Amino acid sequence: MITLETELAHIRGLNDTFLKKLSKLGIVTVQNLLWHFPTRYEDFSRIVPIAELKPGTTATIRGVVKKIESRKSWKRRLQLVEAIIADDSGGIKAVWFNQTYIARVLQVGMEANFSGKVTSGKQGMYLASPSYEPVRSYKEMRHTAGLIPIYPETKGLTSRGLRYLMKPVLEVLPKIPDFLPQEILRKHNLPELNSALKHIHFPHTLTEAEQARRRFAFEDLFLIQLYTAKLRYALSQNKAPLIPISEDKIQAILKTLPFALTPSQQQSLDEILDDLTHEKPMNRLLQGDVGSGKTIVIAIAALLVALQKKQVVFMAPTEILARQHVASFENFFKDFLEKNNLRIGLLISGIKAQEKKKIYADIKNNELDIIIGTHAVLQKELRFPELALVIVDEQHRFGVEQRAQLIRDPKNTDASASNPRESAILPHFLSMTATPIPRTLSLTLFGDLDLSLINELPRGRIPIITKVVAPQNRSKAYAFVRERIIQGQQMFVICPRIEASANDSKPQTTKLWDDAKTVTEEYEKLAKTVFPEFKIGMVHGKMKSADKENVMRDFKEKKIDILVSTSVIEVGVDIPNATVMMIEGAEYFGLAQLHQFRGRVGRGEHQSYCLLFTTPESASARNRLKALTEAKNGFELAELDLTLRGPGEFLGDKQTGLPDIAMHALQNVELLKQAREDAISLLNTDPELKSLPELQLKLEQFKKKIHLE
Repeated sequence: MITLETELAHIRGLNDTFLKKLSKLGIVTVQNLLWHFPTRYEDFSRIVPIAELKPGTTATIRGVVKKIESRKSWKRRLQLVEAIIADDSGGIKAVWFNQTYIARVLQVGMEANFSGKVTSGKQGMYLASPSYEPVRSYKEMRHTAGLIPIYPETKGLTSRGLRYLMKPVLEVLPKIPDFLPQEILRKHNLPELNSALKHIHFPHTLTEAEQARRRFAFEDLFLIQLYTAKLRYALSQNKAPLIPISEDKIQAILKTLPFALTPSQQQSLDEILDDLTHEKPMNRLLQGDVGSGKTIVIAIAALLVALQKKQVVFMAPTEILARQHVASFENFFKDFLEKNNLRIGLLISGIKAQEKKKIYADIKNNELDIIIGTHAVLQKELRFPELALVIVDEQHRFGVEQRAQLIRDPKNTDASASNPRESAILPHFLSMTATPIPRTLSLTLFGDLDLSLINELPRGRIPIITKVVAPQNRSKAYAFVRERIIQGQQMFVICPRIEASANDSKPQTTKLWDDAKTVTEEYEKLAKTVFPEFKIGMVHGKMKSADKENVMRDFKEKKIDILVSTSVIEVGVDIPNATVMMIEGAEYFGLAQLHQFRGRVGRGEHQSYCLLFTTPESASARNRLKALTEAKNGFELAELDLTLRGPGEFLGDKQTGLPDIAMHALQNVELLKQAREDAISLLNTDPELKSLPELQLKLEQFKKKIHLE
C-alpha cells in the first residue's frame, strides 16, 4: 500500500533516470511529489475547430492523425517529427523537435487531443511541440483537457512527466487524515485535505484551484502561528530574573548623554524596562529606522541590568559592528562605567586564543558585566552564571532557529549551582533591527515577540538628499564628490560583487549579474583613474577580520577618503564625517537594503547625499529606485519592497526555510490574521494540543521541515 512516506524508488515502473531527475527537485517520497504544487495552469478546456485557429494563440484541437513521419533537418541538425492532424473543419501540421519516439506513439488513424501554440511559418500555420493525448474519456485526460497544471521543472523532466506520475499516485493513495480541525475548515470555507490535493493538481475550474491553494497557504501560516504562539505560551510559564529599576539610576544614565531621547525612544525604553521588572521573560523586538537611536535605548537597558550585578550578552551580526558597540558604550558611558565599576568584554572569533581563554574565565567567574560579540557567544563551553538579558542586533540575520535557540538554551545553566531551580531561570530576550519589517512578516516570523517601535529620527538630523544618476551624468557626479572630499568630507562606494573571477554565491546567474560592478575593479579604477589624488580603501567579506578592522579604523580616523565596499557595511557602521553614499549597480539591491546603505551617511553636521547609479538598459529599475527618493521612511519602503520583490527575495528563502506557498501567502494580510487568531484561540483552550494528536504531530514535522528546531 502506498502512503505519504513511501519512497518513489519503491513504486514499480519508475526507472533510475526518472528518479534522479525527481530528486533534483527534492522529490523522493510520495509526500514530496504531492506537495510539489503547480505554479500555474494552462486552460485547454475548449476544443477549437482547426479552421478557427489563429497564429500566436494557444489552443486545444481534437483530430485524427492523417500522416506522421520522422526526418532529419540537416540545416539545424535536428530530428523532426511532423504530423498532419485533421478534423471536420480542416487540417494543420504539428511539429516536434528531437522527440522521435512520438512517431511511434502516434499512429495514423488515431484520434487525439493536441494542445499548444499556433505558430505561423513559411508553409503556413502549424502547432509547435504540442502536448498530445489519445482520446479515451474526458475524465482520463491529464495533458490536453481542462486546466493543465504546469510545475517547476528540471532538465529532462517536464510537467507532462510529472502529470503522468501524479495522477495514478493520487488515485491509489488512501485517504489522508486532515490535521486541521473541522471547525476551522468550516469557518474559513477551506476544502478538506484530500479534496484540496486533487484540486490543486487537477482542478476543473480556476476557482477550485485557488481554493485548494488558499487551503495550503492557510495551513502553513497556521502552523507557523501555532509554533510562535506555543513558544510565547511556554515562555510565559517560565521565570526570568526580576530586575529592580531605580528612577535615580535611569536619570543618572540619561544625564551622561549629550542629547535628550526622542518621544518614541523614551516610550520604547519604558516598555523594555517595564518588562525587566517582571519575572515573566521579556521577548521583545525593537524596530527603528536607520539612525533612529536604537543602540542608545538598548545600552541604557543593558547598563541598568548590569548595575544589579547580572550579566548581559549583546550579539551583533558582524565583528565590525560588535567592535562599534563596544566603542559606543565607552564613548557615551565611560565615566558611568568607571564610577559603577562595570566591565565590558568583546568576544569575537577573530581574537587570539589566549585572549579568548581569559574572556571565557572572566565570564564564568562573573567578572564581566556586559559581553559584546558575534556568533562566538553561542559556544557550548561558555557558562554565564548570572545571565539576565540577551540582546541581539539585527536579529533577523540570525534566523528563527538561532533566535529560538537563544531562548531555549540561554547558556546560564551551571551543574554546580547550589539551587538548580534558580540556575534554570531564562534570561530576558531583547532584539533590535534597523531593517523595517513589514507587518505581515513581523506577525509571521516574529509572532512570539512583543514589538516596540522608534519611528522618528533624533532632533536636528538633516534629511539625506537622494538622486538617481543617469550614466551620462557620471562625470558630473565625480566632480561633485571631489568638491566634498576637498572640503574634508568622506565617501562610501558600494558595489554588488567582490571580484569578477569569483564564483559568487549570489543567486543570479544571468549575464546581467555577470556585468555587475565589482569592488576590486572599482577600487582600481577610482584609485588610478578617477581620484588618484585621494586615499582610497577597500573592504569586503572575503578579507580577514583583522584587515577589515584596520581599514574601518583608518576610515573612521580619516586616514581614508573613499571606502569601496560590498554590503558588509550595510548595518550599523557609524562614520559621522562620511557625507556621500555612492551605490554602483543600485538595481541589484532591494529598496530596504538601499535604505540601509543610505543610513550610513547623514550622521554628522554636514548635508549628506546618496547617489544611485544604474545601467543604461535598466529604465524599469530607475523607476523603482525613484521610490527611494520620495519615500518618507524605511517602513514605507519596506512595504513597497515586499510588494515589488516578494517575501522570498526580501528575506532570503534560506533565512526562514518557509515553503514557497507560505512565502507567497505572507502578502495576504487577511489570511495571516485569520491563521493567527485561530492559533491563539486553539491554544487558549488546549495549550498542549492533547485533543488534536494529528495536529501535534504535523506541527513537529513542520518545525523540522523549516528548521525551527
